[in-house]
Amino acid sequence: MSEWSNWAGIESARPARVEEPADTAAIVAAVERARSEGTTLKMVGTGHSFTAISAPEHTVLRPTHLGGIVAVDRDAMTVTALAGTQLKELNRQLEALGLSLHNMGDIAEQTLAGATSTGTHGTGGVAASLSAQICGLTLVTGTGEVVTATETENPEILETARVGLGALGVLTTLTFRVEPLFVLEATESPMGWDEALDGFDQRIAEHHHVDTYWFPHTDRMLTKTNDRLDVDPSETSPLSRLRYWWDDEFLSNHLFGALNRVTNRVPAIIPSFNQVSSRLLSARTYSDVAHRVFISPRGVVFREMEYAVPRSAGLAALRECRAAIDASDLRITFPVEIRVTPADDIPLSTSSGRDSLYLAFHTHRDVDHLAYFALLEPILRAHDGRPHWGKVHTRSAADLAPAYPRFEEFLALRDKLDPDRVFANPYLRRVLGD
Repeated sequence: MSEWSNWAGIESARPARVEEPADTAAIVAAVERARSEGTTLKMVGTGHSFTAISAPEHTVLRPTHLGGIVAVDRDAMTVTALAGTQLKELNRQLEALGLSLHNMGDIAEQTLAGATSTGTHGTGGVAASLSAQICGLTLVTGTGEVVTATETENPEILETARVGLGALGVLTTLTFRVEPLFVLEATESPMGWDEALDGFDQRIAEHHHVDTYWFPHTDRMLTKTNDRLDVDPSETSPLSRLRYWWDDEFLSNHLFGALNRVTNRVPAIIPSFNQVSSRLLSARTYSDVAHRVFISPRGVVFREMEYAVPRSAGLAALRECRAAIDASDLRITFPVEIRVTPADDIPLSTSSGRDSLYLAFHTHRDVDHLAYFALLEPILRAHDGRPHWGKVHTRSAADLAPAYPRFEEFLALRDKLDPDRVFANPYLRRVLGD
């Protein structure tokens, strides 16, 4: 047996069987065996979900041999990749082809299957999540059938399985809409709480992508705007190696991690720590090909809860969360991240049917996250919030169903594609029922 655990160290499992399938036929064989035995099976990725969404009960499949681009259609501007490909590898291969995804989050360690199945997203743009950029996929169902889904073939499966939670089948390939490789100019600006919130809507309207961070126990915020430049990808002005190392490697990772280990022992100094750390991040502007601007190194292991609330309620929810933190005796070192996304049409996407504002709360891995998240989750729920499927939350099927108008539609497709619950685990039984 081999123990499975996620990146944050919150969830673990000891599967009875571990396999590394080399092709779709091997996946089909594993699914058929699990079904005949009455056991369960999970394909795992890199474990970057903070929940147990991919935790295996019996058989675990590892995508060791299931990576890389397998097709490029320059007329249709689509790229098909094996579902076990890590996002960072897809970005590398796309850049070599002169292509790019439209948008992405700030971590690239996940497999494509894991990132899309949990609704991983960035901010802004016309499509914020990786899932919203999918236009085709193949999967192995719980009965061992290999199904292809496109906009013309099994479109109802494509629509739903783009955020499938791993409950509908084992994804084998994903086809993304892509664009010619483009350049983003990033501008990072420290500012005060009032200035940041007063100009929030205007900033969103004037820039392609906006990411905002609030440092708890302070009035300090940091905004990052990313805008497309109409220049050749060879004409960029990236950070110097020294500036990148100092800001992104040393200050944001090495020093931040070291100081967290100190503040974990002496929480009383955290407000002063946040005042200092928020002022160490100075204004800067740089440009590079898109994925290098979207992605940031994340060397400090953390735990995270993130909720999507309706865009119109977002800043009110943020203010209530700040008031709750200020009134508590909690001491939080990690900044709160604020992002916005356009609505999409995916049944279980957290942006399904509505423009959304995301609030993400983090703690260091060595700090008990439960009290912090428990303080804020009721506020986010009261604003009709939807929890990120791959991040810590306490919700269950009974109270998630009202949050998603198409929840029953998803369950009906699950009954069709996995009638014997080959892909079930405790997390999916909690959030989807059984």
